[in-house]
Amino acid sequence: MSQAAPASNAPIMITPLLEVGDDLARYWLAQATLRLRRESCWCWYLRTDQTRSTGIPPIMDQAVENLELTRHDAEKRRFFSTDVTANYLSEMIESSQSYDKEKIIPGSWEWLQDNLGLDDAAQFVLALGLAARADSSIGPVISACMNDASRPFPTLALAQRLWDDPKAVIACADPTHVLYRSGLLQLDDVSGNGVIWQRPLDMHSFIASSLLNPLSSLPNVLTALDDKTNIENDAVRDYLPILKSRQLTTMQVVPMICQSDSDFISWAMSLSKKLDRRAIQLIDGMSLTPSSMSAIATLAWMRGIDIVLPLDWDGDKNTPASEQWITAVQSIPARWYVPTTDVSQLKCYPLFSRLPAFNVPLLSFEARRTRLKKALGKRAAGLKKSVDECARRFRFQDKTLDRIEQTIKNLNGTISGGKLISLCRTEATTRLGDLAQSVEPRFDIKELVLPPGGSRQFEEVVTAMNSLTEVHYQWGTSQVWNESGLTVMFYGPPGTGKTMAAEALARTLDLPMYRIDLSQVVNKYIGETEKNLKKIFDAAELSDCILFFDEADALFGKRTEVKDAHDRFANIEISYLLERMERFKGLAILATNRKKDMDEAFLRRLRYVVNFPLPESAEREKIWRQVFPKQVNISELNIPYLANQFSLSGGHIRSIAFNACLQSTEVEKINNAKYVGSVNMNTVLIAVKRELDKLERSASAELFGEYAMTIRELNDV
Repeated sequence: MSQAAPASNAPIMITPLLEVGDDLARYWLAQATLRLRRESCWCWYLRTDQTRSTGIPPIMDQAVENLELTRHDAEKRRFFSTDVTANYLSEMIESSQSYDKEKIIPGSWEWLQDNLGLDDAAQFVLALGLAARADSSIGPVISACMNDASRPFPTLALAQRLWDDPKAVIACADPTHVLYRSGLLQLDDVSGNGVIWQRPLDMHSFIASSLLNPLSSLPNVLTALDDKTNIENDAVRDYLPILKSRQLTTMQVVPMICQSDSDFISWAMSLSKKLDRRAIQLIDGMSLTPSSMSAIATLAWMRGIDIVLPLDWDGDKNTPASEQWITAVQSIPARWYVPTTDVSQLKCYPLFSRLPAFNVPLLSFEARRTRLKKALGKRAAGLKKSVDECARRFRFQDKTLDRIEQTIKNLNGTISGGKLISLCRTEATTRLGDLAQSVEPRFDIKELVLPPGGSRQFEEVVTAMNSLTEVHYQWGTSQVWNESGLTVMFYGPPGTGKTMAAEALARTLDLPMYRIDLSQVVNKYIGETEKNLKKIFDAAELSDCILFFDEADALFGKRTEVKDAHDRFANIEISYLLERMERFKGLAILATNRKKDMDEAFLRRLRYVVNFPLPESAEREKIWRQVFPKQVNISELNIPYLANQFSLSGGHIRSIAFNACLQSTEVEKINNAKYVGSVNMNTVLIAVKRELDKLERSASAELFGEYAMTIRELNDV
């Protein structure tokens, strides 16, 4: 293909030694430089009474010069042919040599010419913008030619003055011209007068570098990805027809729904590779303006590459304002992979640009187990059960597993199963914010006092959680039950040990426990409750944990007959909660003292329903004996009497014990190193009286039997 190129001795730029790697770009830059040099010669001639001098031509009245353009036109043409310097420059402008290009490089000047259908006037305008960005010395020359020292930048007015056919430049004064629509040039309005002819023709440095050398490296804000990645997966094959059916004529957004530690980059690379394209990653958002984002989009279009944004890009306060940068790139045919953990963040992208979401597949149990075994190497021998347990309990994705693998490699010696689980637990960060509070378990399973039936059920819950891995992945129930965990209900009167039992489960199973704050979750505004529930369950999906819903009837109440919009949306909340509970892979514990108010649909989905009744006399005696700290001497207490005489729940007994201890610090400590304090019967009875008064239950002296006198004395005070 034959193209015009500058003569070998033509000055390409004003600053020496500025290399240009593209032949056609070199030609057009020479055209811009030579015409500027020739115009400056004429300016000297016109503004100095035809007296030659050196340096930049002086400035004169702009209006006068512009009004006399027509009068001086013929004289200017004669000057270009008669003046020695101007004539030499004219010959250089007209001279050219031919060269052959066997293959057009994507993003090169010739590629732009072919793809955009640029005429000579448009290419000259583009060359002026490129010259001003690439050559620091050209600004004063432009100011001299434009007769304005305050405007050292190229404009369409300058292009019209320099080009042989001024009428051809008029097409470039259309703001929708392909030069601006493609992002190659930007018409900045620094003066604020809105006149397009006087606006600076600005070109971003990213684009200028690529035009000067189409094979130049990418800017530092972009990182080339390993093109060896090629994931063969049903998800990629199923999504390819969608990509192929949408022509890339404007901004194209591929939403990628993923977890925060998913390797979404590899999936984006695989999708692009199937289209014979390449993906690059944007790694720095802090210094980017909408103008820079537009330049990145243009560069991606020129190089035939796709852009992978950082995770939750628009959720980062350091990134450009969504509306601004998206508006700047809408017309540029570039593909953007937008990974996010929250679909609501994609609303800022216009509908015409959004493709159906690509759901990044999660690593399966087998894949996680394989990664852990590979990281352990020979040390995996004897850890099969622990590896399986970690692979199920910690649903990590690629990035987190990479860190775990590196940590394992850095550990010397053998690794126990407990150490492996502890290592994985360290990487598990559950972020629930104000929606839940982390609970440090205080109780052991041995401290629970339940009827025989309740104790057996409690042990079954422990056995079931410990058996989930084997039953799901060796027996095959994971497919049927969607790898779900367990949902358990504890119901009974207040103070019967429901919260205590949940904490005992957390300690026994070695699981983190979170108490859901219903005051933060339930919201009067429509849709907000579901959003809060989604945040809770999404955060808890990463690793097994215990979600403890106290006073669960407030959230899991019965659905009602729809009589107005409030009923309908309340029912939607419950339906959403049902669906998420069924998919939850950890252990959810619902505690309530109003079982009858629970929705039947919840009850059907419960694996275990454990009753916590008011304790009988024998159970109360056990509670009384273990409720005081071991460092407190209780030898003076008549515990059988307390257990038989007062029908109290474990919570109330615990409260009584605490109050009695608070009132016993004045008692002389016994001389026994085993104890640091003691409580006596009178102090405990007074605490019992206070607790009964608080509950508004009869607390007459006769109720206390042989200790009635103590209570009468208390009433007399």
